[in-house]
Amino acid sequence: MNNKNTNTAIAPCELLTLTQEWDKVFPKSDMTDHRKVTFVNRYGITLAADMYTPKGAAGKLPAIAISGPFGAVKEQSSGLYARELAERGFITIAFDPSFTGESGGEPRRVASPDINTEDFSAAVDFLSVQPNVNPERIGILGICGWGGIAIQAAINDPRIKATVASTMYDMTRVTANGYFDADNSKEKRNAIRSTLAARRTEDYRNANYQRAGGVVDPLPDDAPQFVKDYHAYYKTPRGYHVRSGNSTDGWNTTSALPFMNFRFFQYASELDNAVMIVHGENAHSRYFGEDTFKLLHGDNKELLIVADATHCDLYDNLEKIPMNQIAAFFNTWMPASN
Repeated sequence: MNNKNTNTAIAPCELLTLTQEWDKVFPKSDMTDHRKVTFVNRYGITLAADMYTPKGAAGKLPAIAISGPFGAVKEQSSGLYARELAERGFITIAFDPSFTGESGGEPRRVASPDINTEDFSAAVDFLSVQPNVNPERIGILGICGWGGIAIQAAINDPRIKATVASTMYDMTRVTANGYFDADNSKEKRNAIRSTLAARRTEDYRNANYQRAGGVVDPLPDDAPQFVKDYHAYYKTPRGYHVRSGNSTDGWNTTSALPFMNFRFFQYASELDNAVMIVHGENAHSRYFGEDTFKLLHGDNKELLIVADATHCDLYDNLEKIPMNQIAAFFNTWMPASN
């Protein structure tokens, strides 16, 4: 009876040290209330989130869990989306993924296609039991690499009634194949696998995980335009945050390995609930969204191309982000009960 291996209790939330002062890259809204919350995923990792609630809200409201971009923190783009959607009547949480930001998990800066997909479902767990949330009206929104992760989470979790993927990447595809599938060969993948396997040995020998580096700084003269766009967000006061891997020293180098050994969207055709994919007309990543959209079935799927927008415009440019259309999509596919 005292065998701890038989204990099936939910893991307790870790007592995290959370910053209480406003340290976002965007201003507060006088239309929303804000507080820090924590919740635990099924691997026992405690996640930290900012919760935004419409001021004066009463009754049970629809809710949206938001994360991304890949390598960012909740004080950046995901928090901006959360603030904006809360102004439009939703309870929202912008959370830091496992091993990043203010969330728990050791070692730091590890990415996982499985655990990160679970993070979205853990956010749904949390929202489902909040007294001011209607559990039948919960959606998720992923930005950049978390757009693909959001769709993958929705495939496996029917509690997610509607999903928005904004300026999305498929992290499994880009890691295994390179940009525009330019490195899609057994030889190139095996070369990367060999390099990363050797890196594992060195990390273990050194008792330290090498970081892959965040957004390149300073920019080389021949940097592609999309890299310049990343730099303009992550490395300037516009979007820099000290806890963001993209702003600082990046992921652990070996985090790339599981994304080469895993493929998103195998069962995308089985996703019955609603999905909106939003991309900029001029985004280098647009092909990820368009190709993923082709895998989805049903009249509740929508591809929205934003005119004259780049990938990073959909991080924080409120003149380009179609926030009203996103809110309308959630309201349409997470309708209030009659």
